[in-house]
Amino acid sequence: MTQDINFMTKTKALIDNLKSVCANYGLGNDGNEFKIITQVFLYKFLNDKFRYAVKQEKPSLGKADNFSKALRDLKEEDYQFLLASLDPNIPRLQPEHLISHLFLKQNDSDFAKTFDDTLRQISIENAEVFSVKSFSGAKDTLFDELTQFISDSSQRDAFAKALINKLFEFSFEEMFEQKYDFFATIFEYLIKDYNSDSGGKYAEYYTPHAVARIMAQIMVPKPVKGVKVYDPSAGSGTLLMSIAHQIGEENCTIYSEDISQKSSNMLRLNLVLNNLTHSIPNIIKTNTIAHPSYLDTKFDYIVSNPPFKLDFSDFYADLDKDAFKKRFFAGIPKIPIKDKDKMSIYLLFIQHIIHSLSDTGKAAIVLPTGFITAQSGIEKKIRERLITNGWLRGVVSMPSNIFASTGTNVSVLFLDKQADTQHIILMDASKLGETIKEGKNQRTVLTPVEENLIIETFNSKKAVQDMSVVVTKEQIMDKNCSFSAGQYFEVKIEYTDITHEEFATKMKTFETNLSKFFNVNRSLELEIQNNLRGLKYE
Repeated sequence: MTQDINFMTKTKALIDNLKSVCANYGLGNDGNEFKIITQVFLYKFLNDKFRYAVKQEKPSLGKADNFSKALRDLKEEDYQFLLASLDPNIPRLQPEHLISHLFLKQNDSDFAKTFDDTLRQISIENAEVFSVKSFSGAKDTLFDELTQFISDSSQRDAFAKALINKLFEFSFEEMFEQKYDFFATIFEYLIKDYNSDSGGKYAEYYTPHAVARIMAQIMVPKPVKGVKVYDPSAGSGTLLMSIAHQIGEENCTIYSEDISQKSSNMLRLNLVLNNLTHSIPNIIKTNTIAHPSYLDTKFDYIVSNPPFKLDFSDFYADLDKDAFKKRFFAGIPKIPIKDKDKMSIYLLFIQHIIHSLSDTGKAAIVLPTGFITAQSGIEKKIRERLITNGWLRGVVSMPSNIFASTGTNVSVLFLDKQADTQHIILMDASKLGETIKEGKNQRTVLTPVEENLIIETFNSKKAVQDMSVVVTKEQIMDKNCSFSAGQYFEVKIEYTDITHEEFATKMKTFETNLSKFFNVNRSLELEIQNNLRGLKYE
């Protein structure tokens, strides 16, 4: 534990130091700062991951005084054999790509070009595994030419040197013996300044870890293997990481789509940090609703926190074509006369998710709580389909303000193509949680005990007074397909047996108190009347 804390402290210091370098060269809070920080951090991580893997494969190299020189001294055929023996998810680097090599070269002329060329070569040689694809099939680059973000070309060499010096200070290698769960904290710290309310769109993609853990542990209560996991609006991948950890990274393959290039790059970094590099080729930058890449693929598990409101009028007409009608069985939300940005795009995502589930598939979707009780429209049609087909496993209504970036009350909808229709659990967890202040906002945080309470109650299908009910498919149909737990709670009246004498005493007390109130009332009436008579005009 002490070693973990020491490592976390050093890693967070590295992130802060990289941000300091950016600030010193005029890039603090600049639009390109995010790219520089995350890409340099990724380069550091890949460098150390490669070094660690090579030393494990060929221990004699680990004993060399100069690791990069020892690599350069290998014969070409020996070096290629070494690379071929590494796990496919390990980056393929050349000796001149290593940080230690650049550290020794930092005083050479035109060092900025050497730095950028190194990152470009790493991108090219590792494109097959580490590139994010778009809907068209085009692949992005792993790294940009980072020194080009310095407008004053005379400062670029110094900027590249400052970055390399920070990267050289410590190594991740000693930590690769351990499981990667601790990197979730590193990732959150790494992007914290770009994932807040002030971070614009980033705030939309961030799901609280408590919600992600609850979703994962309810969806996967027992071990599974060889499954496909999908998120059609992945953002930075919080939900995907939680369910992958619950299943086991080696037991699942991740698939994702998101319209944002920045979010796709954040997800790539998250996959690398969480030992899920093998799934990077399945990250697709695309408009999931208009141009889905996985339309004909069926998934075992789907998690999603889709955007609730968004203007999709630009591609609205395309959605009414025959190719889309099967997917959007309940209909397409109309374009409002005012406030197009309030179009309920989440209703399209729900239908897309239902379409994408395998015959035994399971899903967990974060939705506005209004969805579970709407009396008409697309919302009700979707709920009716879920009940009719027997696909509803249950619902958990979360506390208010559990998301820092929105005041919308949310619920998590759990689907299962093999759900037990006689034991559907509806839970109202809105009274749980502790209120904390984050900047200008207040947010509700679930304690670990409350998280476990929700998970245990849901998975054991337990009815808890004023919190959860277990109902049948038929009962839900009788309630107009409402998924709200509150509509099924019993109103209990407690009765207390008392004697005749106790009853008489209570009634006498009520009568006496009532007489006192009446007397006080008459006295006040007389006083008010006398005061009114005493008023004179002046």
